[in-house]
Amino acid sequence: MYSIIFVLLVGPCLAVGKEEDHSDSFEALRFVQAIQRQVPSEWLETPTHWRNLAKEAILSKERQGPLEAVAKNGIFFIGDGMGITSVSAARVFKGQRDDGARFGEESSLHMETFPYSGLSKTYCLDTQVADSSCSATAYLCGIKARFATAGLTPGVVFADCRGQNNTDFHVTSIVEWAQREGKSTGVVTSGRVTAIPGAANWAGIARRSWETDADVAEWGMNPEVCPDIGIQLLRKEAGQRLNVLLGGGRHRLTPVEKIDQETNSPGKRTDGRNIAEEWLIMKSGQTGTARYITGRDELLELNLSEVDHLLGSFAMSELPWSDELERNNDPTMAEMVEVAIKILSKNPKGFFLFVHGSKIDSAHHSNRPGRAMREIVEFDKSVKKGDDMTDDLDTLIVVSADHSHTMGYSGYNVRGNPILRHSIIPADDGFVFSTLNYANGPGPAWINPDTGLRHNVLLDNTTHPNYELPVPVPLFSEAHASEDVPIFAKGPYAHYFAGVQEQSSIPHLMAYALCVGDGLKNRYCLPGDETTTEDSDPISDTTTFPTTPSSASTYGLVYCLVLLTVCPIFHGRGYSVK
Repeated sequence: MYSIIFVLLVGPCLAVGKEEDHSDSFEALRFVQAIQRQVPSEWLETPTHWRNLAKEAILSKERQGPLEAVAKNGIFFIGDGMGITSVSAARVFKGQRDDGARFGEESSLHMETFPYSGLSKTYCLDTQVADSSCSATAYLCGIKARFATAGLTPGVVFADCRGQNNTDFHVTSIVEWAQREGKSTGVVTSGRVTAIPGAANWAGIARRSWETDADVAEWGMNPEVCPDIGIQLLRKEAGQRLNVLLGGGRHRLTPVEKIDQETNSPGKRTDGRNIAEEWLIMKSGQTGTARYITGRDELLELNLSEVDHLLGSFAMSELPWSDELERNNDPTMAEMVEVAIKILSKNPKGFFLFVHGSKIDSAHHSNRPGRAMREIVEFDKSVKKGDDMTDDLDTLIVVSADHSHTMGYSGYNVRGNPILRHSIIPADDGFVFSTLNYANGPGPAWINPDTGLRHNVLLDNTTHPNYELPVPVPLFSEAHASEDVPIFAKGPYAHYFAGVQEQSSIPHLMAYALCVGDGLKNRYCLPGDETTTEDSDPISDTTTFPTTPSSASTYGLVYCLVLLTVCPIFHGRGYSVK
């Protein structure tokens, strides 16, 4: 008994003992001297600057307050693979390249200016690290799902055609929830329009790559029994009712018999079906005018007052890198978002738009940090465009990611050191190391097999967009990572996104603000809804709470007081644990 009391009283004191201090080592001092020589004092912000910055932050929080009202519109941005490290590095990259900042670290992406932020837990139902399909089922359909499947419950395993056809295993997305309330809906992606995650808004698919009948047949399945994502666009309710669908992947929409005029290459479908043409025919039976376009020039020349349904497929596969779009007659994400919002906004009942930045993920998988930084900045421009075109009072905007990547951001570099460069002081092996790095991937080997020495990045053009970082673990494609990803939100009920969320809660939180779906509704939704939180919340205005502390609280208070008394005694006698 006494030993337990001793551990409880003395343990915390010993645990906070002085740790070994390496700050006076020769290498540390040499590093500090090098840093301070490169950053003159007159360049640095004064203490007054930081105090004023904090004051502005406090006043901003006082002014903003939570906004609780019906969100007429919702825009959901997903930066594919845009983890916290990616956001931090892209902020510096933007500051150094675009903002004219002295250093870069002090800059911000537009999404970072949103008043509320949180974290999303991205694991799949059956794996620790998510892929883009199980995560899409979470943040679009509101349930955790199996790896490499989309729009289906856990009753369907990978490549299970029979399970895919069982409608009991199908789940609906927030796009369909919005459609059922009469809202217009759209999907914009820099990837293929038939690829996950965008296609998870309408498709239920047991293998994410089943975009065409040829993909299904390749796995020994019968495409007539196991419909691909393109066919589901025409068959599923959410696909049929989409007003806007913009992205790449034209060869997944057309048959092998059709030669693309732009690229002189055939389509991928082997069943003879032309999904784009069938989409136009389907839309001709609906209210309004439909258009199918394949170039940026067509997009920008549209008379949007005469367009109610728009399908745009601007590249044979994914759209090119952001700095290659214009010469390929392909639109930027911001341009696609602008056109989508203008079309969707014509509906007096509002709209829901899903926007997917695919190219961030493509860059990370190739170990190309320069590409990833550029794609995040371009993605952020589309976020700003959506924000500029809408009203905070009636539009909820949420920005997040499906998963992270293994890119790290490390080293005690001087303030303002170019984010795509390297450390200023060599490592223990005599070589400098890059500020950004990957744990694995297809990049060059970290160790030179001929010399047995680490790859010398001083010999590389690390700032080139296509530069691939050397990696310690070889993989055909760099892997996803498992840490939580950021959530940024503004508009009605944006404050509900603060904190750490299960990724599957995101669409339910958005639906709550938008008054759509079968879940809980906020108190400002139309009267007569039986699922408002006023009716279902177990904690009401009349709920009473104890006004006196419990015995546990009392004992806790006494325990803390004893610690405050005992700890100084032990530390005064020299007890510590290193």
